Amino acid sequence: MPLLRVALTGGIATGKSYSLKCFEAEGIPGIDADRLAREAVAPGTAGLAAVVRRFGASVLSADGTLQRPALAAIVFSDRSARADLEAIIHPEVYRRIRDWFVNLPHTVTVAIADIPLLFETGHEHDFDRVVVVACTPDEQVRRLVRRDGLSLEAAHARLAAQWPIEEKVARADYVIRTDGTLEETAAQVARVAESLER
Repeated sequence: MPLLRVALTGGIATGKSYSLKCFEAEGIPGIDADRLAREAVAPGTAGLAAVVRRFGASVLSADGTLQRPALAAIVFSDRSARADLEAIIHPEVYRRIRDWFVNLPHTVTVAIADIPLLFETGHEHDFDRVVVVACTPDEQVRRLVRRDGLSLEAAHARLAAQWPIEEKVARADYVIRTDGTLEETAAQVARVAESLER
């Protein structure tokens, strides 16, 4: 049976990571693009060297690691800076995702990649199905303020850097709403997983 390649996406703070864990608990292997993006700019990588060439040494910590809050402050206030960063990181992330799918055991029939900027990067056609994780924009802002300690202004800037969540919902094959309880989210994931495996 050919492998069904699934993309999991949504907006910032919509519950993608929790949903990915739920899919994995249902027996569907998963990979997280955010983790791959961090690996792509780890110390000693070509990615980190390219980031420093573009943004300067001020984005480095004393130990040579990327100072993510400093970089975020730059890219979330400057669209062209964000595009430059994405041009460095995204090709490497998608290469690693492709390699991961190719190297899965042949017994795997469904696998899922959590890719926050799937639509923004125009890669939705690389996948057989798209699952969008969504909640209201107000709830996204609340979570960003509570979870990441962002100001309201910074939280709104992060949301503005992505497509509106309802636009993603309109393009989804499946939608998981995370405005409710964790249990309700897990139940929706279980139903989607069952459908994908069919």
